[in-house]
Amino acid sequence: MPKKTNLILKVLLSVYLCLMSYYLYTHQYYNVDIEAYMGLLYKAEYPEMKIEEIHQKVFAELDEKRPGMFESDLSHEETAKGENTYYKTISENPKVFEEELQLFSVKPFYNFVNLLFFKAGFAASTSTFLISILSYALILYFIFLFLSKILKNHQLAFLLTILLSLFKPLLESSRHASPDSLSCLLLLLSFYVFIIKRNFHLATVLAMLCILTRPEYFIFYSFIYILIFIQRKKIEIKSHEFAISFVYLFLSFAIVQYFNQISWSTLFMNQFTKVQLYPISNPDAFNFQDYLHFIKSKILFEFNSSYFLLLLIFIIIIVYNKFSFQKKNGVPYLFFGFVYLSIFLRFLIFPTMVNRMMIGYYLIIILGLIYIQSSKEDLCKKLS
Repeated sequence: MPKKTNLILKVLLSVYLCLMSYYLYTHQYYNVDIEAYMGLLYKAEYPEMKIEEIHQKVFAELDEKRPGMFESDLSHEETAKGENTYYKTISENPKVFEEELQLFSVKPFYNFVNLLFFKAGFAASTSTFLISILSYALILYFIFLFLSKILKNHQLAFLLTILLSLFKPLLESSRHASPDSLSCLLLLLSFYVFIIKRNFHLATVLAMLCILTRPEYFIFYSFIYILIFIQRKKIEIKSHEFAISFVYLFLSFAIVQYFNQISWSTLFMNQFTKVQLYPISNPDAFNFQDYLHFIKSKILFEFNSSYFLLLLIFIIIIVYNKFSFQKKNGVPYLFFGFVYLSIFLRFLIFPTMVNRMMIGYYLIIILGLIYIQSSKEDLCKKLS
């Protein structure tokens, strides 16, 4: 009977995800990053095509999909000086557009998957959306599998999955042409394979792909590897396997940085102080005092405006209630401590917490709390 119930719920969930995917496909939000990902598609598929022709094809398609998308919005309060006219300038200037592409080339796996959809015959704009929509559906499917395994209650797992499907950051990421949903999927899969399937090698591959989709996740994985190293004898991971795995992760991050033509300081200015029209050929000088001032002015507001403060309250209640603060029970404290340390270090690099980019951290915290509250299995039991 439980197996039959689980099968019925899987079918219902599949139907629900198909309906949600169709809804998201017909209600996509054309964010301004899409033109760069489309440009990289044409550049990869047609390497001999001149930038002027790529520029014309990209903006002709977007103007057909959403007319007036790149008009200046002078009523909007600027975060970075020049952002209200930046995308209008890009739509009119192929040279500015060409240099902007480099800002988005640092997500190689996302761009690779995007190219596969494009080669399959989808329009450039549609390809970028399909990744987010399919990732959304797969995230929820694997959340259901995870919750079913942990809770031992398929109906409750189904209900929680439906509720999480309506979680605003997750829905928001699925409506944008961005690597956020795909990187979140790979992040969750790497943890699912490690915790549930107990396969360290496959988890390493998924973690590498996650970093190649969003390089800043290397910060989080580095802390997780510290936790794995501390518990390596208990889970019986050999030292050479651990070392090789971390080297692969580091190389994934290093490869992206090697081919990155734009420094972090230029990227920071472009987003938060002054837009860089020519970030490669003519970037402005970085002012460290301006950086510190911006960080100090944003950190408290960003933290309080995100879900992280509310989740921290639940972490304190659940973890403290479940585990006395002793050395032998220190893994949950370290895990959530590393999550929040990763979030704040990431904030120092890209000072915002209130956006779809944080969906991976949100779900890791939520699912981690459910695991700790409900599972009777040892997180660090021997890998099979």
